[in-house]
Amino acid sequence: MNGHPTREEDFDLYALGALEGEEKQAIESHLAGCRDCARKLAEAQGRIALLALAAPPTPPSAAVKQRLMSQIRADSERTASERDAPARPLPERAQGFFGSWWTAVLVPVGAALAIATVFLWNEDRQLNRQLEALHSTVRLEQQQLDQERQVADLLAASDTITIRLAQQPGMPAGSGQVSYNPKTGMLMYDGALAPAPANKSYQLWLVPVDGKPISAGVFNPAFGLPNHWMIGLPAGTAPKAFAVSLEPAGGMPQPTGPMVLVGPVS
Repeated sequence: MNGHPTREEDFDLYALGALEGEEKQAIESHLAGCRDCARKLAEAQGRIALLALAAPPTPPSAAVKQRLMSQIRADSERTASERDAPARPLPERAQGFFGSWWTAVLVPVGAALAIATVFLWNEDRQLNRQLEALHSTVRLEQQQLDQERQVADLLAASDTITIRLAQQPGMPAGSGQVSYNPKTGMLMYDGALAPAPANKSYQLWLVPVDGKPISAGVFNPAFGLPNHWMIGLPAGTAPKAFAVSLEPAGGMPQPTGPMVLVGPVS
């Protein structure tokens, strides 16, 4: 028993008007002093009201009422026996559409989708990195091909001149060579010089027939390693000589230091 002279189904029976005699009087007497049961009755009345709104009112016949009361009594006895029995898990359907069966399906599927999403995101990120690295490699190789093509075109041109640069007395040991095309202004330097003194840099110059020397590059060679580069100078400049001077670190707009290598154009 639940400590009240009422059963759970009595509230629905009372709201339906199916209780009579002593049963009706007992529940009405109890409701007067029990807020919990009064609340349950109000909920039952609400349910019955919704049912009443869902269908047109039709007064039941005496036979229907009798069958209803018999079914309710049978259900009441079965409910009482089930209430005294040990609690059992609710059947799957009683837990609603999103019950344990649906959860058992959704949870693994959701977890699998989350794992797949993370995996694909990582794969996409790695592929993007690999693609960027590949693009960088292609760009570098293209630059090297362009430079090699420029070197080949420069050396193959009939109007390209090649000038050897000789070491000047008392200067750091080394030598160099310049290939220059006055028509295109492309210049290539190859040389090997001892490292520059502290706070100094080497600077290559094109000394034109007319005008001031034109800087063709500033460099700081490592010990025992050659220097090589190409540079574009103003096209149509006729050279009188090429020279490498020793300048303050970073170079100067015009030569200020001693000439280390010099090569006149004959």
